[in-house]
Amino acid sequence: MILAFCREAQAQDCRLERICALLQVHHRSLQRWTKQGLTDKRKGAVKQTRRKIDAGERQEIVSVCCSKPYQDLTPHQIVPLLADKRTYIASESTMYRVLKQEGLSAHQKAPGTRKKKVPDELKATRVNKIWSWDINYLKTDVRGSYFYLYLFMDIFSRAIMGWEIHDSENGEASSKLFTKLCLDRKARGVTLHSDNGSPMRSFHMLEALRKLGVTPSFSRPSVSDDNPYSESLFKTIKYTAGYPQSFHSIEEAQAWMTRFTHWYNNEHRHSGIKYVTPMQRHTGQDRDILARRQVVYAQARLNNPSRWTIQDRSWSRPEEVFLKRPNRKLKKKDAA
Repeated sequence: MILAFCREAQAQDCRLERICALLQVHHRSLQRWTKQGLTDKRKGAVKQTRRKIDAGERQEIVSVCCSKPYQDLTPHQIVPLLADKRTYIASESTMYRVLKQEGLSAHQKAPGTRKKKVPDELKATRVNKIWSWDINYLKTDVRGSYFYLYLFMDIFSRAIMGWEIHDSENGEASSKLFTKLCLDRKARGVTLHSDNGSPMRSFHMLEALRKLGVTPSFSRPSVSDDNPYSESLFKTIKYTAGYPQSFHSIEEAQAWMTRFTHWYNNEHRHSGIKYVTPMQRHTGQDRDILARRQVVYAQARLNNPSRWTIQDRSWSRPEEVFLKRPNRKLKKKDAA
């Protein structure tokens, strides 16, 4: 109809550009339609495929692949077996395509549902009850070479209990450091949590824990957030202003870590413990600090009550810190 309209308009001396503007069709499209015909060459257009299999062939592929001799085999295995019987119905790629279209290519799993294991909940209500530790990489000036930061912390106060930097990972170094910290901090009987790294499960480390009466705790396999406090502390270390991208020597790394530990324990206001320093919480000074803050807020509300539309900000002291806390929905479901 468009081509007929254009021919009629051009016969009456109408310019092609004005016709195209009226029809909102590019003049190159009209020229192509006139020269090549009205073949749809757009991507995704319906095309006729000469090698397309018919409904009978499709049904034969499905029947053969789902039959008892071949139901557990792949098309790459079925095609040669059929060829040994002097039979050919389709190529491997065609079989895969047909099985996928019919919804028969999904991986077959064993029947039954996997039960999620509820983790053992750990709760710290005081300092020196649960410690967390891990080893992290520190880049050096040599590409591919690292120093290793061994760091122990108390999850109740978030305070750094101790650290060392070595040029390798091994359980003997970690066991010596932990033994020294337990004696210095008088933390015998503490629960020590870590991931499943080889230094954490080494003979030297487990033997030291046994002698000190320490209960070991490990993250669940493939669960990245079972040791969140140590991971968060490592991020704080590497995102602190002034952190170098690499260290020239162990002495340089130790000097930087010494400065960081003093700042973190004594000056850093930790958001997880109501913005007091870890050492203030570790020594119990945070009780008086938080109580004074509560009095300041209460007085501010009395002085100008029109500015307060909700409750005062709570400065109550967090008395419980959880590690590996199970999902409450999962716990209720298992209990039912």
